[in-house]
Amino acid sequence: MDKKKMKKMKTAVLMGGQSAEREVSLRSGNAVLKALRSRGYTVKAIDAGPDLCAVLKKEKIELAFIALHGGHGENGAVQGMLEIMAVPYTGSGILASALAMDKEASKKIFLYQGIPVPACRIVRQQEFRTKSFTLKTGFKLPWVVKPATEGSSVGVEIVRSYDAAGKAVKKAFAYGRAVVIEQYIKGREVQIAILNDRPIGGVEVRSSLEFYSFEAKYTPGLTEYIIPPALDSRTLKKAEAAALAAHRALGCSGATRVDLIIDDQKNIFTLEVNTIPGMTETSLLPKIAAAAGIDFPALVEKILEESVV
Repeated sequence: MDKKKMKKMKTAVLMGGQSAEREVSLRSGNAVLKALRSRGYTVKAIDAGPDLCAVLKKEKIELAFIALHGGHGENGAVQGMLEIMAVPYTGSGILASALAMDKEASKKIFLYQGIPVPACRIVRQQEFRTKSFTLKTGFKLPWVVKPATEGSSVGVEIVRSYDAAGKAVKKAFAYGRAVVIEQYIKGREVQIAILNDRPIGGVEVRSSLEFYSFEAKYTPGLTEYIIPPALDSRTLKKAEAAALAAHRALGCSGATRVDLIIDDQKNIFTLEVNTIPGMTETSLLPKIAAAAGIDFPALVEKILEESVV
Protein backbone atom coordinates (compact mmCIF):
# COMPACT_ATOMS: atom_id res chain seq x y z
CA MET A 1 0.00 0.00 0.00
CA ASP A 2 1.13 3.55 -0.74
CA LYS A 3 2.69 5.12 2.37
CA LYS A 4 0.74 8.36 1.93
CA LYS A 5 -2.52 6.41 1.94
CA MET A 6 -1.43 4.48 5.04
CA LYS A 7 -0.72 7.69 6.93
CA LYS A 8 -4.29 8.87 6.32
CA MET A 9 -5.79 5.64 7.70
CA LYS A 10 -6.98 5.91 11.29
CA THR A 11 -4.56 3.68 13.16
CA ALA A 12 -4.99 2.47 16.73
CA VAL A 13 -2.11 1.56 18.99
CA LEU A 14 -3.56 -1.15 21.22
CA MET A 15 -1.86 -1.15 24.62
CA GLY A 16 -2.39 -1.87 28.29
CA GLY A 17 -4.89 -4.69 28.45
CA GLN A 18 -5.51 -6.85 31.49
CA SER A 19 -2.54 -9.24 31.57
CA ALA A 20 0.30 -9.39 34.10
CA GLU A 21 2.34 -7.38 31.59
CA ARG A 22 -0.03 -4.39 31.48
CA GLU A 23 2.48 -1.78 32.68
CA VAL A 24 5.14 -2.89 30.20
CA SER A 25 2.55 -2.81 27.43
CA LEU A 26 1.60 0.77 28.28
CA ARG A 27 5.25 1.77 27.99
CA SER A 28 5.61 -0.04 24.67
CA GLY A 29 2.39 1.45 23.34
CA ASN A 30 3.26 5.02 24.24
CA ALA A 31 6.68 4.68 22.59
CA VAL A 32 5.03 3.33 19.41
CA LEU A 33 2.41 6.10 19.51
CA LYS A 34 5.09 8.78 19.68
CA ALA A 35 7.07 7.19 16.84
CA LEU A 36 4.07 6.96 14.51
CA ARG A 37 3.05 10.55 15.22
CA SER A 38 6.60 11.67 14.41
CA ARG A 39 6.19 9.99 11.01
CA GLY A 40 2.90 11.75 10.30
CA TYR A 41 0.43 8.90 10.90
CA THR A 42 -3.16 9.45 12.01
CA VAL A 43 -2.99 7.51 15.24
CA LYS A 44 -4.92 7.03 18.49
CA ALA A 45 -3.98 5.25 21.70
CA ILE A 46 -6.51 2.68 22.90
CA ASP A 47 -6.28 0.87 26.23
CA ALA A 48 -7.58 -2.59 25.37
CA GLY A 49 -10.34 -3.31 27.87
CA PRO A 50 -13.43 -5.58 27.71
CA ASP A 51 -15.14 -2.99 25.46
CA LEU A 52 -12.35 -3.02 22.86
CA CYS A 53 -14.59 -4.09 19.98
CA ALA A 54 -17.07 -1.29 20.66
CA VAL A 55 -14.29 1.29 20.99
CA LEU A 56 -12.72 0.28 17.68
CA LYS A 57 -16.11 0.61 15.96
CA LYS A 58 -16.83 3.97 17.60
CA GLU A 59 -13.43 5.37 16.63
CA LYS A 60 -13.72 3.93 13.09
CA ILE A 61 -10.29 2.32 13.32
CA GLU A 62 -8.88 1.12 9.98
CA LEU A 63 -5.53 -0.32 11.11
CA ALA A 64 -4.20 -1.66 14.43
CA PHE A 65 -0.68 -1.69 15.81
CA ILE A 66 -0.75 -4.30 18.57
CA ALA A 67 1.50 -3.35 21.48
CA LEU A 68 -0.17 -5.71 23.94
CA HIS A 69 2.00 -8.15 25.89
CA GLY A 70 0.67 -11.41 27.31
CA GLY A 71 -2.93 -12.46 27.81
CA HIS A 72 -5.56 -11.95 25.12
CA GLY A 73 -3.39 -9.45 23.26
CA GLU A 74 -0.73 -12.00 22.44
CA ASN A 75 -2.51 -15.37 22.44
CA GLY A 76 -4.56 -14.93 19.28
CA ALA A 77 -7.76 -13.62 20.88
CA VAL A 78 -7.39 -9.96 19.88
CA GLN A 79 -6.07 -11.07 16.50
CA GLY A 80 -9.23 -13.14 15.98
CA MET A 81 -11.44 -10.23 16.88
CA LEU A 82 -9.62 -7.96 14.44
CA GLU A 83 -9.94 -10.60 11.71
CA ILE A 84 -13.71 -10.70 12.21
CA MET A 85 -13.83 -6.89 12.11
CA ALA A 86 -11.68 -6.86 8.94
CA VAL A 87 -9.14 -4.55 10.58
CA PRO A 88 -5.55 -5.23 9.44
CA TYR A 89 -3.13 -5.61 12.34
CA THR A 90 0.58 -5.93 13.02
CA GLY A 91 2.43 -9.10 13.91
CA SER A 92 1.54 -12.76 13.69
CA GLY A 93 -1.87 -14.20 12.94
CA ILE A 94 -4.28 -16.09 15.18
CA LEU A 95 -2.71 -19.55 15.11
CA ALA A 96 0.93 -18.43 15.24
CA SER A 97 0.15 -16.12 18.16
CA ALA A 98 -1.63 -18.87 20.08
CA LEU A 99 1.14 -21.41 19.44
CA ALA A 100 3.93 -19.05 20.44
CA MET A 101 2.14 -18.05 23.64
CA ASP A 102 1.62 -21.68 24.66
CA LYS A 103 5.06 -23.04 25.59
CA GLU A 104 3.83 -26.62 25.57
CA ALA A 105 2.42 -26.36 22.04
CA SER A 106 5.41 -24.50 20.65
CA LYS A 107 7.88 -27.01 22.13
CA LYS A 108 6.01 -29.86 20.47
CA ILE A 109 6.18 -28.10 17.11
CA PHE A 110 9.88 -27.31 17.54
CA LEU A 111 10.61 -30.96 18.32
CA TYR A 112 8.59 -32.10 15.30
CA GLN A 113 10.61 -29.72 13.12
CA GLY A 114 13.92 -30.93 14.60
CA ILE A 115 14.62 -27.70 16.48
CA PRO A 116 16.46 -28.51 19.76
CA VAL A 117 14.76 -27.43 23.00
CA PRO A 118 15.57 -28.13 26.67
CA ALA A 119 14.02 -31.30 28.10
CA CYS A 120 10.80 -30.52 29.93
CA ARG A 121 7.74 -31.83 31.72
CA ILE A 122 4.30 -30.24 31.67
CA VAL A 123 2.34 -30.22 34.94
CA ARG A 124 -1.39 -29.54 34.89
CA GLN A 125 -3.29 -28.09 37.80
CA GLN A 126 -5.63 -31.03 38.27
CA GLU A 127 -2.64 -33.42 38.28
CA PHE A 128 -0.79 -31.29 40.82
CA ARG A 129 -3.73 -31.45 43.23
CA THR A 130 -3.82 -35.26 43.40
CA LYS A 131 -2.27 -37.15 46.31
CA SER A 132 -0.27 -39.33 43.94
CA PHE A 133 1.51 -36.38 42.28
CA THR A 134 5.33 -36.51 42.17
CA LEU A 135 7.88 -34.12 40.72
CA LYS A 136 9.77 -36.72 38.70
CA THR A 137 10.99 -35.33 35.41
CA GLY A 138 13.62 -37.69 34.02
CA PHE A 139 16.31 -35.01 34.13
CA LYS A 140 18.46 -33.66 36.95
CA LEU A 141 18.06 -30.51 38.99
CA PRO A 142 18.34 -27.54 38.69
CA TRP A 143 15.12 -26.86 36.82
CA VAL A 144 13.41 -23.81 35.39
CA VAL A 145 9.76 -23.52 36.43
CA LYS A 146 7.56 -21.25 34.33
CA PRO A 147 3.88 -20.68 33.52
CA ALA A 148 2.98 -22.24 30.17
CA THR A 149 1.19 -19.15 28.89
CA GLU A 150 2.93 -16.02 30.16
CA GLY A 151 5.72 -13.86 28.78
CA SER A 152 8.37 -11.40 30.01
CA SER A 153 9.65 -14.07 32.43
CA VAL A 154 6.56 -13.55 34.61
CA GLY A 155 6.41 -16.29 37.26
CA VAL A 156 9.72 -17.88 36.19
CA GLU A 157 12.04 -19.40 38.80
CA ILE A 158 15.22 -21.47 38.80
CA VAL A 159 14.97 -24.18 41.47
CA ARG A 160 17.63 -26.46 42.91
CA SER A 161 15.61 -28.71 45.20
CA TYR A 162 12.34 -30.68 45.09
CA ASP A 163 10.93 -28.56 47.90
CA ALA A 164 11.67 -25.31 46.04
CA ALA A 165 10.28 -26.82 42.84
CA GLY A 166 6.98 -27.72 44.49
CA LYS A 167 6.60 -24.17 45.83
CA ALA A 168 7.52 -22.64 42.46
CA VAL A 169 5.03 -24.82 40.58
CA LYS A 170 2.28 -23.84 43.01
CA LYS A 171 3.08 -20.14 42.53
CA ALA A 172 3.20 -20.51 38.74
CA PHE A 173 -0.39 -21.80 38.70
CA ALA A 174 -1.44 -18.25 39.56
CA TYR A 175 -0.86 -17.49 35.86
CA GLY A 176 -2.63 -20.44 34.26
CA ARG A 177 -3.60 -24.11 34.42
CA ALA A 178 -0.34 -25.54 33.08
CA VAL A 179 3.26 -25.17 34.21
CA VAL A 180 6.48 -26.05 32.40
CA ILE A 181 9.33 -27.68 34.32
CA GLU A 182 12.33 -27.31 32.07
CA GLN A 183 15.89 -28.59 32.29
CA TYR A 184 18.19 -25.74 33.29
CA ILE A 185 20.92 -25.22 30.72
CA LYS A 186 23.87 -23.13 31.77
CA GLY A 187 25.00 -20.99 28.89
CA ARG A 188 24.76 -17.71 27.07
CA GLU A 189 21.36 -16.08 26.77
CA VAL A 190 21.06 -14.83 23.21
CA GLN A 191 18.08 -13.13 21.60
CA ILE A 192 17.71 -12.95 17.82
CA ALA A 193 15.38 -10.46 16.14
CA ILE A 194 13.40 -11.43 13.05
CA LEU A 195 11.87 -8.63 11.00
CA ASN A 196 9.63 -9.46 8.07
CA ASP A 197 11.02 -12.98 7.74
CA ARG A 198 14.73 -12.27 8.01
CA PRO A 199 17.16 -12.08 10.94
CA ILE A 200 18.43 -8.55 11.55
CA GLY A 201 20.87 -9.36 14.35
CA GLY A 202 21.00 -10.37 17.97
CA VAL A 203 21.99 -9.47 21.49
CA GLU A 204 23.60 -11.39 24.31
CA VAL A 205 22.13 -10.55 27.70
CA ARG A 206 24.21 -10.82 30.85
CA SER A 207 22.11 -10.19 33.92
CA SER A 208 23.54 -9.28 37.32
CA LEU A 209 20.71 -11.39 38.75
CA GLU A 210 20.46 -15.18 38.59
CA PHE A 211 18.87 -15.05 35.14
CA TYR A 212 17.19 -12.62 32.75
CA SER A 213 14.10 -12.25 34.94
CA PHE A 214 11.19 -9.80 34.72
CA GLU A 215 13.07 -7.49 37.10
CA ALA A 216 16.27 -7.74 35.06
CA LYS A 217 14.38 -7.03 31.84
CA TYR A 218 12.66 -3.87 32.97
CA THR A 219 15.02 -2.33 35.50
CA PRO A 220 17.75 -0.25 33.84
CA GLY A 221 21.26 -1.11 35.00
CA LEU A 222 20.64 -4.72 36.02
CA THR A 223 21.59 -6.23 32.67
CA GLU A 224 24.51 -5.82 30.29
CA TYR A 225 23.61 -6.01 26.60
CA ILE A 226 26.28 -7.15 24.13
CA ILE A 227 25.47 -6.26 20.53
CA PRO A 228 26.34 -8.20 18.47
CA PRO A 229 26.54 -11.26 20.76
CA ALA A 230 30.05 -12.30 21.78
CA LEU A 231 29.97 -15.33 19.50
CA ASP A 232 32.17 -16.43 16.64
CA SER A 233 30.66 -15.75 13.22
CA ARG A 234 29.77 -19.39 12.58
CA THR A 235 27.89 -19.78 15.87
CA LEU A 236 26.08 -16.47 15.34
CA LYS A 237 24.95 -17.59 11.88
CA LYS A 238 23.74 -20.88 13.35
CA ALA A 239 21.84 -18.96 16.05
CA GLU A 240 20.19 -16.76 13.45
CA ALA A 241 19.26 -19.81 11.39
CA ALA A 242 17.78 -21.53 14.46
CA ALA A 243 15.77 -18.42 15.30
CA LEU A 244 14.41 -18.10 11.77
CA ALA A 245 13.51 -21.80 11.75
CA ALA A 246 11.56 -21.38 15.01
CA HIS A 247 9.82 -18.25 13.68
CA ARG A 248 8.78 -20.09 10.53
CA ALA A 249 7.84 -23.32 12.31
CA LEU A 250 5.10 -21.46 14.19
CA GLY A 251 4.03 -19.50 11.10
CA CYS A 252 4.98 -16.11 12.55
CA SER A 253 5.07 -12.82 10.67
CA GLY A 254 6.08 -9.23 11.28
CA ALA A 255 8.63 -8.73 14.06
CA THR A 256 9.52 -11.46 16.54
CA ARG A 257 12.29 -12.00 19.06
CA VAL A 258 13.52 -15.54 19.53
CA ASP A 259 15.09 -16.50 22.87
CA LEU A 260 17.96 -18.98 22.75
CA ILE A 261 20.44 -20.59 25.15
CA ILE A 262 23.88 -21.53 23.81
CA ASP A 263 25.83 -23.88 26.04
CA ASP A 264 29.62 -24.23 26.42
CA GLN A 265 29.72 -26.79 23.59
CA LYS A 266 27.96 -24.27 21.32
CA ASN A 267 24.77 -26.32 21.24
CA ILE A 268 21.82 -24.03 20.53
CA PHE A 269 18.49 -24.51 22.32
CA THR A 270 15.34 -22.57 21.47
CA LEU A 271 13.35 -21.37 24.47
CA GLU A 272 10.49 -19.43 22.92
CA VAL A 273 9.34 -17.03 20.21
CA ASN A 274 7.95 -13.68 21.28
CA THR A 275 5.39 -12.54 18.71
CA ILE A 276 4.98 -9.05 20.21
CA PRO A 277 8.42 -8.05 21.47
CA GLY A 278 8.70 -5.21 23.95
CA MET A 279 9.11 -1.72 22.50
CA THR A 280 10.25 0.08 25.66
CA GLU A 281 13.51 1.95 26.25
CA THR A 282 15.08 -1.23 27.67
CA SER A 283 13.57 -3.65 25.12
CA LEU A 284 15.78 -5.84 22.99
CA LEU A 285 14.16 -5.57 19.55
CA PRO A 286 14.76 -1.80 19.29
CA LYS A 287 18.36 -2.26 20.50
CA ILE A 288 19.04 -4.92 17.86
CA ALA A 289 17.33 -2.87 15.14
CA ALA A 290 19.38 0.21 16.03
CA ALA A 291 22.59 -1.81 15.68
CA ALA A 292 21.35 -2.89 12.24
CA GLY A 293 20.88 0.75 11.24
CA ILE A 294 17.11 0.89 11.80
CA ASP A 295 16.09 3.67 14.19
CA PHE A 296 13.01 3.33 16.38
CA PRO A 297 10.50 5.25 14.20
CA ALA A 298 11.70 3.34 11.12
CA LEU A 299 11.33 0.03 12.96
CA VAL A 300 7.77 0.88 14.00
CA GLU A 301 6.92 1.93 10.45
CA LYS A 302 8.36 -1.29 8.96
CA ILE A 303 6.26 -3.37 11.36
CA LEU A 304 3.13 -1.39 10.45
CA GLU A 305 3.78 -1.60 6.69
CA GLU A 306 3.93 -5.40 6.85
CA SER A 307 0.39 -5.51 8.24
CA VAL A 308 -1.17 -4.23 5.01
CA VAL A 309 0.97 -6.16 2.50
